[in-house]
Amino acid sequence: MPFLPTERSLGILLGLVAVGFFMQTLDSTIVNTALPAMAASLGESPLRMQSVVISYSLTMAVLIPASGWLADRYGTKRIFLGAIVLFTIGSVLCAISTHLNQLVASRILQGAGGAMLLPVGRLALLRTFPRERLLQAMSVVSIPGLIGPLIGPTLGGWLVQIASWDWIFLVNVPVGIIGCIATYYYMPDARNPEVGRFDFFGYLLLGFGMAMVSLALNGLSDLGLPHAAVMVLLIFGLACIVAYWLRASKQEHPLFSPALFKVSSFAIGLLGNLFARIGSGAMPFLIPLLLQLTLGYTPFQAGLMMLPVAAAGIASKGVVRQLIARFGYRTVLVANTVLVGLGIAEFALVSSSQPVWVHLVQLGLFGGVNSIQFTAMNTICLKDLDSDGASAGNSLLSMVQMLSISVGVMIASALLRAFADLTHSASTLSAFHATFICMGLITSASGWIFWQLSPDEKPSDKPLDPTDVE
Repeated sequence: MPFLPTERSLGILLGLVAVGFFMQTLDSTIVNTALPAMAASLGESPLRMQSVVISYSLTMAVLIPASGWLADRYGTKRIFLGAIVLFTIGSVLCAISTHLNQLVASRILQGAGGAMLLPVGRLALLRTFPRERLLQAMSVVSIPGLIGPLIGPTLGGWLVQIASWDWIFLVNVPVGIIGCIATYYYMPDARNPEVGRFDFFGYLLLGFGMAMVSLALNGLSDLGLPHAAVMVLLIFGLACIVAYWLRASKQEHPLFSPALFKVSSFAIGLLGNLFARIGSGAMPFLIPLLLQLTLGYTPFQAGLMMLPVAAAGIASKGVVRQLIARFGYRTVLVANTVLVGLGIAEFALVSSSQPVWVHLVQLGLFGGVNSIQFTAMNTICLKDLDSDGASAGNSLLSMVQMLSISVGVMIASALLRAFADLTHSASTLSAFHATFICMGLITSASGWIFWQLSPDEKPSDKPLDPTDVE
């Protein structure tokens, strides 16, 4: 039976997609303040808990490219319902995990569901809402994406303090059950009967390539793999990625067409996203550890300290367009990338003798410049793509964003453990200081990528993507 939208059903559908997006973004940040408590419960070192973050973001990076095709082929209702079920079951398994490997496997399942919540939900809105109301609908959906990262660290810390860390996952269960019921009754079963054949072999090459490179990097910091095994994984992963792009150039309908990279702003923006996010992607992992392991903060206090980052990020959104209109993309991105790097490196000045307000100012400054960076990078990446390339370009950008977060956490964890070993203390403040300096330098150096932009690049008349919530 065809889905006939009414005002009530449209409102429920909008709320359903918004809640799905909220669940996805909340679980990207809620675990960060709980990592020390998880480590203590599972008998692990807090510096080995990065795999809990990496497994979630890397799974999302690998599965996002397939989400649109799956929804076209099997229907938005079936895929969105399956995504909520996977996410909810993964949450339950996370909560009952008794060792780290079990928790990581459960986070992979949770990430598999999370990867499809926003893309499939957004597709359902595109095919259900009248065109004249679509921008308003997308803007409403973006609000939970802002709220999730804002309250995630604080909520996680509060739940750990009043109950236990497993509750940060159990809170998803009632929301998931309600979401399943609402999806069954109110989600349209939109399909695309003309959807082409999925480039499954190309997808496997790209997915395996990303996974192998990530395992190689993680093996250096956590898995204890011998150097020979790390090199084999790294070479195999890079070979798969190169093989994908060589194959894609000969395919009629590749997963991501190499023609996208003929658009200069997209190519530079995508590379900039990959490298500039390495430092900023590691900060939600590093800061709560710094506050709890070296400065004596409780999980709840550490979560509260993350509020200035999100609040300053939201406040800075209004100035991005004015800055770019006046100075151009190249000047803003080069200068701001250096500022983000300095904002990361300045945490090397943190000490236990400083008053709390100094730390709040540091966090707020970092949150402000980091938000400007994300918005400018995302916009330059997508602004010149035509309608045919916009969908694939947006999926590739989302994949690169999640991959960069994974790589950032891996590199930061490897550096932190290496510096800790040098100082013979797993929680020494000097190890954190050295790590922040290194991550800041990596970020600042990526500003050279944006220097390749034309100095005449200015904002186009195309509005910013209302779902750009970073």
